[in-house]
Amino acid sequence: MEAYELIRSGRKTLALEITGDCRVLVRAPRTVSQKAIDDFVVRHSDWIARHLERQRQRAAAAPPPPTPAELQALKARARAILVPKVAFWSQKMGVAPTGLKITTARKRWGSCSGKNSLCFSCFLADRPEAAIDLVVVHELCHIRVKNHGPAFYALLEQYLSDWRERKLLLQ
Repeated sequence: MEAYELIRSGRKTLALEITGDCRVLVRAPRTVSQKAIDDFVVRHSDWIARHLERQRQRAAAAPPPPTPAELQALKARARAILVPKVAFWSQKMGVAPTGLKITTARKRWGSCSGKNSLCFSCFLADRPEAAIDLVVVHELCHIRVKNHGPAFYALLEQYLSDWRERKLLLQ
């Protein structure tokens, strides 16, 4: 049986997860016995082995993480690209963000706080210009519409009618 980390919570079912760093997590309700959890892991051992191997291959193929110096250079490049774009699109859209921050976020390209402060990932600097414009306009739209409802997409469509094609460039 594969070694695993157990996380108990108020959930109702057992679940398996293979993390990006190749750990096996088992999520379990507080009331399930250790024997039932071990049996669950044994029953899913083929699935675990397949997915662990897949994750190990991904990890081996991934480039090494950037050094702190490389991150600083990327942040500087992102700032040089994003500040003028935010200024241009803000003026064009008639909105005013309260701040602009560049982070090393890996899970999202950008965000807009409730106080209209924008935050962008430095990794956005490595994407095509059309994709960068999409993220900037998307976040600026959130100054007017705080959710992803129909009004938000109507506003986005007003400024970037090809936003769907641009979104593909982010993948």
